[in-house]
Amino acid sequence: QVQLVESGGGLVQAGGSLRLSCVASGRTFSPYRMAWFRQAPGKEREFVAAIRWSTIITTYADSVKDRFTISRDNAKNTVYLQMNNLKPEDTAAYYCAARSTVVASVLAAASYNYWGQGTQVTVSS
Repeated sequence: QVQLVESGGGLVQAGGSLRLSCVASGRTFSPYRMAWFRQAPGKEREFVAAIRWSTIITTYADSVKDRFTISRDNAKNTVYLQMNNLKPEDTAAYYCAARSTVVASVLAAASYNYWGQGTQVTVSS
């Protein structure tokens, strides 16, 4: 079993930055892909960014492109989400997700089989 633990959320003013971390533990960890999703109150969970673990190919939602950067540290079993120029509409609970085997879909939450507990990001105007 794989456990994912997020950290780094908090309260920040618009235009500020935060870096989220997600540490994976458990059995030998070698995911196919890891991703960040977010969910605001009353809204569906939405895709933010993903990274192929072996090739480091990244994918971003249009709403965060050029502001957010996903990266990973293989030695630390950790994936990061650097968030710059934050906007009030980025306010949400952010979730780390992992997919252990090959799958075509990058954007669908249902294609990820491990999830963290979430970390709250609040951006004030």
